[in-house]
Amino acid sequence: MLACSLGASASSVVSASLPSKELARDWTYTVYLPTGYETSGLNYPVLYLLHGNGGNENDWAVQGHIQATTDALIASGEIPPTIIIMPAAGTTWYVDRKERMESAFFNDMMPAVESKYRTIKERNGRLVAGLSMGGYGALRFALLKPELFQAAALLSPAIYDPVVPETSSARRVGVFGENTYDPAIWTALNYPNLWDKFLAKKMTVPMYINSGDDDDFNIEMEVTRLYERLRAAKQPAELRIVNGTHEWAVWESTIGDAMKYMYRTVSRPVMVSPK
Repeated sequence: MLACSLGASASSVVSASLPSKELARDWTYTVYLPTGYETSGLNYPVLYLLHGNGGNENDWAVQGHIQATTDALIASGEIPPTIIIMPAAGTTWYVDRKERMESAFFNDMMPAVESKYRTIKERNGRLVAGLSMGGYGALRFALLKPELFQAAALLSPAIYDPVVPETSSARRVGVFGENTYDPAIWTALNYPNLWDKFLAKKMTVPMYINSGDDDDFNIEMEVTRLYERLRAAKQPAELRIVNGTHEWAVWESTIGDAMKYMYRTVSRPVMVSPK
């Protein structure tokens, strides 16, 4: 079990699991709880933070140093105290193909989190973000159900349109085609296919989007196209092209900036209403 904190009254990062009907197995995740959570009596905003291809629920805590970054942002008042949920998704790409990961997220993970933890159970208390495969997943979740999320952040998102690079793991993980990569499946699941239904809902989901300028998969080009789509649709967004490749140095150094953007319009922690 992953468990770390900075002291008796400090924030904590712990391992947890839930029984998932959609996955027909126990599902592990890591959770960040802010300083004072146990005794505050407050409901907190929640960020669902997704890892990349082949990663796990500990990536953001161990490689992304999310606890230190979040502690510092809260201490400086740049974001409110918050809960962060980091689910394990392996190489599923957060879609209902290899496993029913998309359905599990909405039908199992979110209800379980809102039952177990004191979260703000409204749109203005929920955020979604991720890196690479997780950026792909976070964008799909935000477009599919904008009524659930106040904002999103996509760090080097693997949102290739229309062609997936030959070197991308999307061609090899058995998600977009059981034996060989099928471009028709990729196209059906990629974000442009969700665009019109998203816009028809007439909801805004502010998005922070970035990429390294030397990304291994030329994602800087992909995020620029997405940003142009968002701007043309009058959707609020911020684009950052930073120095780096497709690497943790990019994601660890920019998640704080992404969080500051996402939390600008999120509800602050509120006292639990008496029953």
